[in-house]
Amino acid sequence: MNGARWFQIRHWLFGACLLVVVLTGLSGCASKSNGTGPSGTGQEMVTESDEPEARKRARIRLELAVGYFEQGQTTIALDELKQSIAADPAYSEAYSLRGLIYMRLNDFRFAEESFKKALSMNPNDSNVLHNLGWLFCQQARYPEAQQLFTQALLNPQYGERAKTFRAQGLCQVRAGLPRDAELSLLKSYEFDAGNPVTAYNLATLLFQRGDFVRAQFYVRRLNNSELANAESLWLGIKVERRMENRDAMQQLAAQLEKRFPQSREAGVYQRGAFDE
Repeated sequence: MNGARWFQIRHWLFGACLLVVVLTGLSGCASKSNGTGPSGTGQEMVTESDEPEARKRARIRLELAVGYFEQGQTTIALDELKQSIAADPAYSEAYSLRGLIYMRLNDFRFAEESFKKALSMNPNDSNVLHNLGWLFCQQARYPEAQQLFTQALLNPQYGERAKTFRAQGLCQVRAGLPRDAELSLLKSYEFDAGNPVTAYNLATLLFQRGDFVRAQFYVRRLNNSELANAESLWLGIKVERRMENRDAMQQLAAQLEKRFPQSREAGVYQRGAFDE
């Protein structure tokens, strides 16, 4: 993972790894089934022998659309989705992916319309609830976003709980609710302790309220991993400085200057601007 990129999520840039992709078995940020049955719908899984021909055509088009979406070819993905929906207008997964694509295009009105269409067919789809919640967060519709995240998490079969708690926490930071954000990020960390976005943002919240010991725990674990980057090292430097751990601070500074010499954080450190 490119260390210069993943902390962009701290600045509320929506990325695929804060969303839930509609199909299982995909690379990167693919979701798991979220219903009571194997297919995530509360019903027995549809197999090839009993899948209606229209649904089969729609599914194949949707799989093609997902592939194009992951490659960044959004126009072709949308064209495949049109054919998927034409083959089976009741295929909620196609509307869900259409919502993700319009989010990528920053067309929030059509994204919301698509997610709501999917929910009208499957109101308990936690994946869609999560994605619509994140869409609302981008629009500063915080109460609506929190309600959707909560609803998504109510499903005991939902397999993306770490992601939803993380998105909820980031949204609560934006809404000016740091204590609530801390609790949500702690929950996310319980489910996925290796996620760098969760660890960094949790350590940042703790540092900002003066809980340096706990901030040190999370940022040290991150900086001791291969996912450390300029921002995490800089946060670690500030934490160790507040705790008067000069040796640890200098070790982190040496890493920062060696690995990321052109970074903004390296420049700030060299100026001694520790309040930035």
